[in-house]
Amino acid sequence: MTPPPRRQLLRRSISASLALAIAAFGTAAAVVLSSAPPAAAAGVPAPSPLAVPGRGATVPFKEQEAEYAATNGTLIGPNRLYGTLPSEASGRQAVTLDAVGEYVEFTLTAPANAMSFRYSLPDNAAGSGRDASIDVTVNGASPKAVPVTSKYGWYYGGYPFNNNPGDTNPHHFYDEARTMFGSTLAAGTKVRLQVSSTAASPSFTIDLADFEQVAAPSAKPSGALDVVADFGADPTGSADSTAKIQAAVDAGKAQGKEVYIPQGTFQVRDHIVVDQVTLRGAGPWYSVLTGRDPSNRSKAVGVYGKYAAQGGSRNVTLKDFAIIGDIREREDNDQVNAIGGALSDSTVDNVWMQHTKCGAWMDGPMDNFTIKNSRIVDQTADGVNFHYGVTNSTVTNTFVRNTGDDGLAMWAENVPNVKNKFTFNTVILPILANNIVTYGGKDITISDNVMSDTITNGGGLHIANRYPGVNSGQGTAVSGTTTAARNTLIRTGNNDYNWQFGVGAIWFSGLNEPINATVNISDTEVLDSSYAAIHLIEGATNGLHFDNIRIDGAGTYALQIQSPGTATFNNVVATHIAQSNPIHNCVGSGFQITRGTGNSGWYADPPACTGTWPAPVWTNGGVPGGGSGPTDPPTDPPTDPTDPPTDPPAETGNLAQGRTVTDSGHADVYSASRAVDGDANSYWESSNHAFPQTITVDLGAAKAVKRLVLKLPPAAAWSTRTQTLSVSGSTDNNTFNSLKSSAGYTFDPSSGNRATVTLPGTSTRYLRLTFTGNTGWPAAQLSELEAYTS
Repeated sequence: MTPPPRRQLLRRSISASLALAIAAFGTAAAVVLSSAPPAAAAGVPAPSPLAVPGRGATVPFKEQEAEYAATNGTLIGPNRLYGTLPSEASGRQAVTLDAVGEYVEFTLTAPANAMSFRYSLPDNAAGSGRDASIDVTVNGASPKAVPVTSKYGWYYGGYPFNNNPGDTNPHHFYDEARTMFGSTLAAGTKVRLQVSSTAASPSFTIDLADFEQVAAPSAKPSGALDVVADFGADPTGSADSTAKIQAAVDAGKAQGKEVYIPQGTFQVRDHIVVDQVTLRGAGPWYSVLTGRDPSNRSKAVGVYGKYAAQGGSRNVTLKDFAIIGDIREREDNDQVNAIGGALSDSTVDNVWMQHTKCGAWMDGPMDNFTIKNSRIVDQTADGVNFHYGVTNSTVTNTFVRNTGDDGLAMWAENVPNVKNKFTFNTVILPILANNIVTYGGKDITISDNVMSDTITNGGGLHIANRYPGVNSGQGTAVSGTTTAARNTLIRTGNNDYNWQFGVGAIWFSGLNEPINATVNISDTEVLDSSYAAIHLIEGATNGLHFDNIRIDGAGTYALQIQSPGTATFNNVVATHIAQSNPIHNCVGSGFQITRGTGNSGWYADPPACTGTWPAPVWTNGGVPGGGSGPTDPPTDPPTDPTDPPTDPPAETGNLAQGRTVTDSGHADVYSASRAVDGDANSYWESSNHAFPQTITVDLGAAKAVKRLVLKLPPAAAWSTRTQTLSVSGSTDNNTFNSLKSSAGYTFDPSSGNRATVTLPGTSTRYLRLTFTGNTGWPAAQLSELEAYTS
């Protein structure tokens, strides 16, 4: 299928101790450490995201961390510094094996017949990765060589990244391999990963192993069509089976029959397009779709509904198989996701998604779609993204690890997302951005999830009016009631190397426009946060309600307030906050706190506004560890990691976008809000033939504005014109002082139809432009009024 037009995703941009025996707090679950075998590696105990009763996905495996296993290798970590190998490991620790005979040995705690393990190999000099093998032995018996590779990891440079080792910012180090033992091993069996040769790889870093008792393959349902027996698909993976599986799917729709994928590995080099059909396998360990077009790399395995512009698909069930791709780079314009298109009234159940760009990128409009009981690992971009008008849809009981971008995301670009839910999911180690996020959306629910180990440029839970197409004018902004209940966040939040300061575990942004909605955060644990526990930035966020929240461990502050807003706090208890003053707030009364009952440990009056960002203190489960201030993404740890920016920090975004704005008058529908809506094609026009005319924007708090960018629509239909204007500022919206005297500014479509006004940086909350002339029209005109501190 021809993909619809796509916009690139633009990505920007612990405490002194943590009590490990965490008592239940209200209705919040208690996190405990799972028992570990004797640990020669002597890893630091750290809470596991799989040990939170009643929350997160119910997974079919028992997980063991390498740092607690028997080993003669070398423990690395704990360390959360971006760009270091342990920073991307579960619990921020792992074991490196770099000599023949070195091993990690796990002792089974339950019967298992299969294992998947997470590991890292070094890249090669060309950036194309290396292939090797590692031995798996059972109770010392003859080893089985399991292939491992680094070709799906190691990205470099800035977003959307590349595979050039000569560039900066190496990251995305780990991958996963899986193998079946051939029989069921009893509890107590010793399973060893051991190096037999370093010729193909000088080292093997082992993060963890997941041991599973996989059920026998599911038989073909009665009356189902078989892609092998009936249509000739090749279960050995030697021949391209794309057309034959597509023919089976089309016949299944026409005949009203299920389509069965038996045991085998099937080469699929383009989308299998599904509509009104059930596609079922023998199980995700047995029925595998894989492949990529050898000449056109934008075509690859994927199961897609028809795109919405083609009518979309409905009544589809995808169940009991794996989609394991061959995507080794990030190209946002390529539709190389495991699942995509528009799938209304449809279900994805027990599907394993690995080595694709996204697990499921769903382009609406579409309604009533569910992903459940699935695994999404090792993606180059998002795990799931509900994009462009997805409604009444759910991801539940799904395990997500090692995505290259947001783990689970909703993005209401241009078309509203309404009443979607992310529930009972476990989301671990997103290499970029957030564990779970909603960009805009109405009546969204994010509840009963576990989020852990954010790496950079994001937090655990993010609620935001950010990214293109998220605004109230199109009904796509955060609205109605957003519910985030009974979530647990562990070691979430981290530094943003663009902003040069930490992002909180739970954070809010009104970048496009202020959030004005009801946002209820309740019955939640925020544990061992890398920086702040709760964070507001950009624009404003109003209508926050925090109820029954336990904050135990924060690398910097309980609250980091960098934008105005309103919030109520009831039964919010914070302990082990690194800074003696638990609140950082330089917007003063712009952030209004209403305190109810049962609060402790997070409030201070006055709050801190010190002019420096402190180095975080990371605890890793109660043992303090060194943190570092936010840095540019390093290849090696920086020599001066704590050099902080001034405070308030220089805000790199447009301060005026989405802010409250007024004018002295406007023509017809061309109101002042059009000058701050982020859309250069819409514009404000003042009352005609009535100079002088003014437009005034409230930045929400006093800012040291040094530059304005004024725009008119870029269309060639606009002729060159000169507008005469002056700029003044105020801190109270009553007394205005001159910031720039009157002058003429030329807007020429051939050079972008924009003008720049430099200002002295005087602290100003209210910016006013006064127009006295326009050579192209008898009124003031602006499509965008942008304000910057640099």
